Amino acid sequence: MIITLKKISLILFLVVFLSCKSQITAISTSKEIPSSIGDTTFVNLKDYSSDFVYDMKYATDDNFLKAKVYDCAECYLRLKTVRALVVANQEFIKKGYRIKLFDCYRPLDIQKKMWEIVPNPEYVADPAKGSIHNRGGAVDITLVNKRGRELDMGTKFDFFGIEASHAYENLSQKVKDNRMLLKSIMLENGFNSFDSEWWHYNLKSALMDVVSNEKWKCN
Repeated sequence: MIITLKKISLILFLVVFLSCKSQITAISTSKEIPSSIGDTTFVNLKDYSSDFVYDMKYATDDNFLKAKVYDCAECYLRLKTVRALVVANQEFIKKGYRIKLFDCYRPLDIQKKMWEIVPNPEYVADPAKGSIHNRGGAVDITLVNKRGRELDMGTKFDFFGIEASHAYENLSQKVKDNRMLLKSIMLENGFNSFDSEWWHYNLKSALMDVVSNEKWKCN
């Protein structure tokens, strides 16, 4: 009987140990960011963490424009946005989720191309003013579970009806909880939400950065 109890204790210890080790490994895939790089430098998120999931919609025609406007699917952001996003994602990972990205930094030329297709400020920011996406401080995101399935947020990404608003109440409790989970952790890590789009988050400290037309190379 004593041997059996020891075996049970050992098994329980191993289960807990391996579970913790697995979680730590998942979080530690984010790389240390060199202090020599300036906060406003544009960097590729993939170079600093492999913990994110990507579905870059504007590198395909699966978007409200019905057109591909990016040459390739990359997620560039200013370094300070990457720092905040990586920390937020680590919090989600602890809860069993990950951030899935739909859009990141958007060069001004791409904004102009989008405006040519849909010249309506209700759907596309006027390139004459530029958007926070053009400043490298905005991300369009959702959450996925351990199986890679998106959490139910009530609408699809880039659905521009009132149902996508944070203030809309005619939703299931599950959808409300999912949106609140996403919003609460993003706000805790330096982001602002966008009232009419549950998926859109702006880094507070990037709101005054200059509009940029920096391009990235496609392999």
